[in-house]
Amino acid sequence: MNPIDQLIMERRSIKKFKPDAVDVEEIIELLNIAKWAPNHKVNEPWRFQLYAGAGKEKFVQAFLDSMKTPDGDIPQKALNKAQYFRDIPLHLVAIMPVDPRQRRFDEDYGALSSMLQNFQLAAWHRGIGMIWRSNDWIYNPVFREAIGVEPGEKIVATMMMGYPAHVPEKQARTDIREKLEIIDQ
Repeated sequence: MNPIDQLIMERRSIKKFKPDAVDVEEIIELLNIAKWAPNHKVNEPWRFQLYAGAGKEKFVQAFLDSMKTPDGDIPQKALNKAQYFRDIPLHLVAIMPVDPRQRRFDEDYGALSSMLQNFQLAAWHRGIGMIWRSNDWIYNPVFREAIGVEPGEKIVATMMMGYPAHVPEKQARTDIREKLEIIDQ
């Protein structure tokens, strides 16, 4: 098996991270590698926010504010999740412009998704794990406004990253022959 095939098959989504810091410059380097994803007319339809160190608290507070009940309380489940977020070394928010033309939107979304997969693979090769999250709260106007996402922009992912404390076992995948229709006539 060649190294790229092996890397693709061995990458895992990581939910448990070591507390060790991840070098921000290394993340920038990885993003500079990942940006070579295919994107129509090389329009690079992305921007990012990286929350590190004390800056993570802005991300966590935006999350907590978006979880408040109408009477201003924050459910215990959200408080627990906030502590989990605080313990993760880095959070990357991937944002794209929302083009009203469906084709352009689809191309931009595909480009950013490809870029994020490149990023995950390059990071995995260096021992950095992550999980791509697109939870309900990224659509909440309170969260979006708190982190500076403008109208006309879409949060595609929050990538939570660090060195893996636990790597999950590989889960079986369906043989592609079961999902492939070959039309040869």
